[in-house]
Amino acid sequence: MTEKIRRFDPSASSLAGEVNPAVMEELLSVRGSIDNIDATLVYLLAERFKATQRVGHLKAEHKLPPADPAREAAQISRLRALAEEAHLDPAFAEKFLNFIISEVIRHHQDISQNHSLRDE
Repeated sequence: MTEKIRRFDPSASSLAGEVNPAVMEELLSVRGSIDNIDATLVYLLAERFKATQRVGHLKAEHKLPPADPAREAAQISRLRALAEEAHLDPAFAEKFLNFIISEVIRHHQDISQNHSLRDE
């Protein structure tokens, strides 16, 4: 665990002393759940990017394009449906996935360029 994580104060709030202590206790409890979810999201994204890095290397080795528009459209459609099912705003889910996809494509372009430089 890094020093920054150890120094994180889960009770940090500009509301301390201004809110009923029972309300503050409940607020901190819910925020604790949010903190756990955020940590899980970070680790899940790290795992996702490890997998997409492997895809990037496969694409580079076989001279495939970094982007796959049909795959990306299918994923967006699938995740919009999942978002609706989960009662999450599908437009938000699409924006989030588009951000991830753009990062993945950028990584794939970098991998492809580095792979091409090695082949020269």
